[in-house]
Amino acid sequence: MARKLEAAPGGYKMVLVIRGELRLTAGKAAVQVAHGAVMLTDLARRRDPAAVEAWLRGGQKKIAVVAPTLTDMEALRLRAGRASIPTVWVEDAGLTEVAPGTRTCLAIGPAPSGAIDPITGELSLL
Repeated sequence: MARKLEAAPGGYKMVLVIRGELRLTAGKAAVQVAHGAVMLTDLARRRDPAAVEAWLRGGQKKIAVVAPTLTDMEALRLRAGRASIPTVWVEDAGLTEVAPGTRTCLAIGPAPSGAIDPITGELSLL
């Protein structure tokens, strides 16, 4: 049975982090973020369905940001993991702008804003 969550101050959100050093076109970045949102929602539904429901009820807030390098993104993933916030990597198929298997996006959440902001709050908006 799914647990009931209290309303989180600031609500729940998902943060989608694009790898800045790749200098993806706007269209490519948009598709990578979309892949991340779909993949993360699927994972989070299995892991914490109550958090996903709270996020859905709150309007499915998504924030797209840029991390300078893959190393920076790996550090974000570790911090999110320590906070028990779900993450997924988007690895490109390599058909257009980058080589196959290139990590282009890190999707984080959904989680209460108060839990996710200390991890991603300093990043620039996409």
